[in-house]
Amino acid sequence: MTTTHWIRHGLAALALMASPWLQAQTIIKFGHYGPPTDPVHVGALKFKEVVEKESNGAFKVEIFPQEQLGKGADMIIGTQVGSIEVSVTGNPFFGGVSPQQAALDIPFLFRSPAHAYRVIDGPIGRELMEKFEAKGLKGLAYWEIGFRNITNSVRPIRTPADLKGMKLRTTPNPMHIEAFKLWGANPTPMAISEVYLALNTRTVDGQENPTVLIAKAKFQEVQKYMSVTRHAFTAAPLVMNLARFNSLSPQHQALFMKAAHEGSLAERKSNQDLEAESMAQIKKAGVEVIENIDTEPFRSMVYQPVRKLYADKFGSELLNKVDAAQ
Repeated sequence: MTTTHWIRHGLAALALMASPWLQAQTIIKFGHYGPPTDPVHVGALKFKEVVEKESNGAFKVEIFPQEQLGKGADMIIGTQVGSIEVSVTGNPFFGGVSPQQAALDIPFLFRSPAHAYRVIDGPIGRELMEKFEAKGLKGLAYWEIGFRNITNSVRPIRTPADLKGMKLRTTPNPMHIEAFKLWGANPTPMAISEVYLALNTRTVDGQENPTVLIAKAKFQEVQKYMSVTRHAFTAAPLVMNLARFNSLSPQHQALFMKAAHEGSLAERKSNQDLEAESMAQIKKAGVEVIENIDTEPFRSMVYQPVRKLYADKFGSELLNKVDAAQ
């Protein structure tokens, strides 16, 4: 055997023994709605860390923030067809996948964050997520956007009457839209990435979102008033292309579920940690913040009618389970 042959043989053997980073990695594209400073990005980084580390580099997670892979509904479709492996966006955008999801968006349904977590992390949340599979999605975990507050540039909102005639950006969820109609506002659904410009040009008068997202999206730069109503909780399902998930080994399936759960914990902690700081940023920008609002008049106008709207379509069984989880 010639010297050249031995060299070639040795190089081939070295190639077979190469470290994991020299071997092919499976790319996982992960899309989300928030800027890189948002808690959702903190969660995405934790997901990436767990998947890459515990798979020994078999997977590489590439994160695309701020709707780079499409607006809410488009990102969901991309995940369904497989052009995106994993995505997370607000629950209200999942109406086309499973309209029963709208239960989670009923205003004043949840009494506290703990109540919301018991529902979305428990059997009720799993029951809802299982409905995604008929539409080509695997529900990995519920992340959160949080409890929503109202901002606008017209007048302080202290009572439902103050919303009369106001044009407000909402999510496309029918529960949200109906509630704002009952309060006398003109709800205008649009993607989150379009909201800043719409507020700046006064295409809409205001919007409603959790405090941290308001600050991270810099809405305080183009709004005058904020009312701490906490009128609805918004979950954010983290989903994966179902065929892609099913193609994984059982060990890797368990890893992705674990990473999704750890990502949710990191995201929620970031949300909680940033709440006070975000409120301070909003106030520092000159926004008049109306706190300690009596929310009962808001609730009494919408809770039962919107709940009935859902129950008439899907029955009350799921809502009764949510009530029992208090």
